[in-house]
Amino acid sequence: MELKVSSLAERPEMLERVVDMADTWPEFMVQDLVGNAHYGRIARELPEYVLFAEDETGEVVAHAYSVPFVLAAEGRGRLPARGWDEVLVWAFADQRAGVRPDTVSAISVVIAPHAQGAGLSARMLSAMRDNARAHGFSEVVAPVRPSAKHLEPHTPIEEYAHRVRPDGLLHDPWLRVHARAGATIDSIAPASMTVAGSLDQWRDWTGLPFDTQGDIEVPGALVPVRCEPERGYAVYVEPNVWMRHPL
Repeated sequence: MELKVSSLAERPEMLERVVDMADTWPEFMVQDLVGNAHYGRIARELPEYVLFAEDETGEVVAHAYSVPFVLAAEGRGRLPARGWDEVLVWAFADQRAGVRPDTVSAISVVIAPHAQGAGLSARMLSAMRDNARAHGFSEVVAPVRPSAKHLEPHTPIEEYAHRVRPDGLLHDPWLRVHARAGATIDSIAPASMTVAGSLDQWRDWTGLPFDTQGDIEVPGALVPVRCEPERGYAVYVEPNVWMRHPL
């Protein structure tokens, strides 16, 4: 597939087509309040950090979002345990304060459903790295959502993240793409994203009954969702894996 990769800063007229591109996220994954408050701002306020790919027909088939932030600020210095959520908060707090960022964090690489399986994720990750380098950064960090972890929701993330194949490469396909691009595992973000809702909301999001106390396996979830029927709510706390890409 021949691709043309551009940024929204270069092609602002493509904003709606990029934002409206189809994806395959489970419904519960788009209910994170931190993400809902900040993710949509990236394309509009940080267009130079939003890349998109068009195929030969001009259709948008992939996009990659990232954000600049200050890692070396007072009280920071290490990648946050609240991963994806917290780096979004840091990035927009830094933007509001007008401070000079020193690091870029990947936020998402999304491939249109019909274009999956063609290696576009690796190509968009490479483009994100190149974009950060072009903006003068020497490192990209990424709170990576392991792509096959949902098949083993009860396996501890620490064990899963470091598992390797017989050839020495990381077991998880998406972690392996990052490693092949030059990244190494830094740490685990045990509470990278939190989705809390009423039992009725979880039933709407998943089609599951959510009437049993304890851990509920939900398709697409990396770990079980904790259900508390007597209290009327359920909570999903997703772990991610922080990876560092020197440029």
